[in-house]
Amino acid sequence: MVLRAKIDMASSNMHFRDPILYRVLHIPHHRTGTAWKAYPMYDFAHGQSDYFEGVTHSICTLEFVVHRPLYDWFIDQLATDDYRPHQYEFNRLNMTYTMMSKRKLLQLVQEKLVSGWDDPRMPTLCGLRRRGYTPQSIRNFVDSIGYTKYDGMIDVSLLEFAVREDLNKKAVRVSGVIDPVKLILTNYPEGQTEEMEAINNPEDESMGSRRVKFSRELWIERDDFMEEAPRKYFRLTPGNEVRLKNAYIAKCTGCKKDENGNVTEVYAEYDPQTRSGMPEANRKVKGTIHWVSVPHAIDAEVRLYDRLFIVEDPAGEKEKDFRELLNPDSLIVKKNCKVEEYLAGAAPLDSFQFQRIGYFNVDTDSTGEKLVFNRTVALKDSWKKQNS
Repeated sequence: MVLRAKIDMASSNMHFRDPILYRVLHIPHHRTGTAWKAYPMYDFAHGQSDYFEGVTHSICTLEFVVHRPLYDWFIDQLATDDYRPHQYEFNRLNMTYTMMSKRKLLQLVQEKLVSGWDDPRMPTLCGLRRRGYTPQSIRNFVDSIGYTKYDGMIDVSLLEFAVREDLNKKAVRVSGVIDPVKLILTNYPEGQTEEMEAINNPEDESMGSRRVKFSRELWIERDDFMEEAPRKYFRLTPGNEVRLKNAYIAKCTGCKKDENGNVTEVYAEYDPQTRSGMPEANRKVKGTIHWVSVPHAIDAEVRLYDRLFIVEDPAGEKEKDFRELLNPDSLIVKKNCKVEEYLAGAAPLDSFQFQRIGYFNVDTDSTGEKLVFNRTVALKDSWKKQNS
């Protein structure tokens, strides 16, 4: 059964004719069980709740414009003073490559297409927090897109830009190698270890610096070496020099491969006169690569998150089920990654910049025995380049 308010049956606004105030249901409620039988409808409860709670600005999405006369009318019938809350309608936030429908997000969770409401690919506060988005970056994003009275689509790259800009000022720069291959400096003394100074954040001098260990054997990114490189490849290739970040200049001399032709070791010779402060330290070389000392590296799991859908407007694709539009590469898990020992004390939700790769934060699954990092965002927006 229902209780209606007979207001104006001739009104051009159908919501103002005989709206339902209450439903009477003999069905167990998921919170109150069978203790309650009468349930107020949203249109009736909305204005009353705002009035009794002292709300001044009640923000709704655009579909509630036609409900506002009813909101005001119910308050006028029951108010006992001059105070009135007011309903303001704005466009809802729609972002590219993102599904904002709560019903469909619930399906993703229930069907285990994501790991839960806090899956770092989900557009939920707990998901964004777990992925490493800061409160300030979200506020800056909202301020940059403004508030309008018409529906539109916001490019998700604006949100990514906001978190890059915020973390650039705050995150410590560290070395993390996602796809490691060993670099051996053949002329470096065996068993020797040096400490190099690394600036924590060049954007903020107050963050200081730290000491990082350097040795004969280093982990480097696999794609920082090519045996046969194109003309504009300035990283390690036989005969080419690169600067090892915060350390020396080294010249590649070759590599070792397994029976399948995969590179297992890269060889180079370092120039001992090119450490910072040495006579040759300012010699110009075109490439700089990061590294992690093999004896001092920590193993980590890295989860590379990307956009959850492969189309700009998954909600607008009426001919396909939204499940067919999921990006198969929205999560790539990398095992046996190598990070510097500075990260041994990192706690869940701590954010860092992995030099030359992107911004990462420590996942809540991380433990003292097993570090787990989530990619918040890459250093540059490579998505548009790939899909242009």
